[in-house]
Amino acid sequence: MSTAGVRRGLVLGSPRELGTVGLVAGLCGAYAGVLVTASSLLTAMATQTDGQTSAGLMLAVVSTVFILIAVYVSAVVIVNAVDTVVAGRLRQIALLRLLGARPATLRGSVMRSAGAVGALGAVAGAVLGVLATDVFRIVLVHRGTLPGVTYPVTSSFLLAPVATISFMALAAGWVGSRSVLRVTAAQALTGAEGAAPAPDRSTSVVRAAFAIVLMAGGALVLVAAAWLGERGSLAGFLAAFVGAATSGTGLLIGARFVVPRLVALAGRLLGSDPPSRVARRNAVADPLRTTRSTMGLVIGVTLVTTIASGMRALQVSVDSWTGLTAEQRAETHTVLSTMTSILVAIVVISCVISAVGFVSTMSLTVIQRRREIGLLRALGFTGAQVRSMVTKESAALAGTAVAFGLALGLGYGSVGAQSLVGFQTDGFVWGLPWAVLGTVAVVGLLLVLVAAAPPARRAVAIAPVQALHVDR
Repeated sequence: MSTAGVRRGLVLGSPRELGTVGLVAGLCGAYAGVLVTASSLLTAMATQTDGQTSAGLMLAVVSTVFILIAVYVSAVVIVNAVDTVVAGRLRQIALLRLLGARPATLRGSVMRSAGAVGALGAVAGAVLGVLATDVFRIVLVHRGTLPGVTYPVTSSFLLAPVATISFMALAAGWVGSRSVLRVTAAQALTGAEGAAPAPDRSTSVVRAAFAIVLMAGGALVLVAAAWLGERGSLAGFLAAFVGAATSGTGLLIGARFVVPRLVALAGRLLGSDPPSRVARRNAVADPLRTTRSTMGLVIGVTLVTTIASGMRALQVSVDSWTGLTAEQRAETHTVLSTMTSILVAIVVISCVISAVGFVSTMSLTVIQRRREIGLLRALGFTGAQVRSMVTKESAALAGTAVAFGLALGLGYGSVGAQSLVGFQTDGFVWGLPWAVLGTVAVVGLLLVLVAAAPPARRAVAIAPVQALHVDR
């Protein structure tokens, strides 16, 4: 069967199932549109008022860093979305294989679909981001907040992040589908539905060893960063960044060996009634998907917590700085508080993207388990028990992700602050931003409810007999 002979819908299903790819790419594109346009506006304003471009250049550099962070989080979410959709359609893929379709052909169809939807979402999001920023600029000029100089609509640099997002969606389509589309037709027909084939043992051992090396090496570099900070070396902060990046990469590579166990542990806190036991089993039924579902959220929470924790640690350390008057200390606290608000506001989009991915994944996995839910209903599960089961599964996954991200963020942020001002403080200063931690916890609770309510409602609405006859 040729590549042209495989229709997009046969592999990836309805456009609704690809909605996560388009939405995530759109959010990332809008984020890029706002940041790039804002930096171009500041550059134009500074150039035409005092001839300086340093502020705009600085914002452009900062914008690039945060856009890349958002693209990275989006890639993790899109990979999980594609993997979830494809893994839930093993029967259709098996039939295509029996009809002569090759794995490379099917994978190409997935890549083209994800890439096309991602590119469309990125362009639409970027346009909306540019329009929103320009409207905001017009309002500020009209009110006299900004000077009435000539401003560009946006910058041609915006083409770079849009192209990056589109390529990321294309690559994520390949990554998200390669493990599932590697199975033979016989394996797909007889294997467990909705679960990708497990990697071979030798690959797992190598992956685990590599992850341990990176995590251990990154931890040692973080310790060195704190030591350098105690001695006032400017290299401390650079070492903290390298250590966080190295250990974080190790955690991502080895997450599949850790996260499912953490989710299983969290599942034990749900209770021992039938809905809790089923929820605990479903949460870790596919360890790879469990990892991908939670890691996007872990990254988002870690980023926000790292910034908030680091800035809070700096604020706590201000009182021990020598040579500052009371007025200077108050001014420093104000500056750090403002910087914290700005940085958290900029990076929070990564949390939004990961939350969208988590909600979508929960919805898709519940839809793909309609047969199982129909069987549970036929065996006596009530609608309330089904809703409880879905909610508790969401709680186990989201709770693990939020707790893991908070722990990582507190560690990374405090070490980063220590690497900067350790020589001016007595001992190690932990940054505990209670307002941010409380907000993250409340948002995590709301996320559980939002992720569980719609799929649970749809699952309960289907009659057991109808669910048992669904041909996925």
